[in-house]
Amino acid sequence: MQLNYIEHIGIAVKDMDAAIKFYEETLGLTCYSIEEVAEQKVKTAFFKIGQTKIELLQSTSPDGPVGKFIEKKGEGIHHIAFAVNDIEAQLEDASSKSIQLIDAVPRKGAEGLDIAFLHPKSTFGVLTELCEKKS
Repeated sequence: MQLNYIEHIGIAVKDMDAAIKFYEETLGLTCYSIEEVAEQKVKTAFFKIGQTKIELLQSTSPDGPVGKFIEKKGEGIHHIAFAVNDIEAQLEDASSKSIQLIDAVPRKGAEGLDIAFLHPKSTFGVLTELCEKKS
């Protein structure tokens, strides 16, 4: 696999407004984008710090992935995302190394990125996302 940089760190929150207020008023960051990804039953808010982004994730449904995560583990770091080139090739490479894939083919994520997740059982307990910005 070839990773370019940390694209973002996803943080699951129960109350998006309170979390945005904390990141803006306490940490001094600026929320530059809020969007809903209906297919994933999640609302996202983004902050940039250097080259890396923080992505807040609030479930729009209790049966969505983030809702289930919060129910099981509580609020906190949900995933780490790496920017890659040729996401399909990176998934093939991961699969060839016996890494369990959540997504065998990329899907659309927030900010128009193509995304795919690697299962935490294969990544030492860390939900890992691969992201590619297609031109």
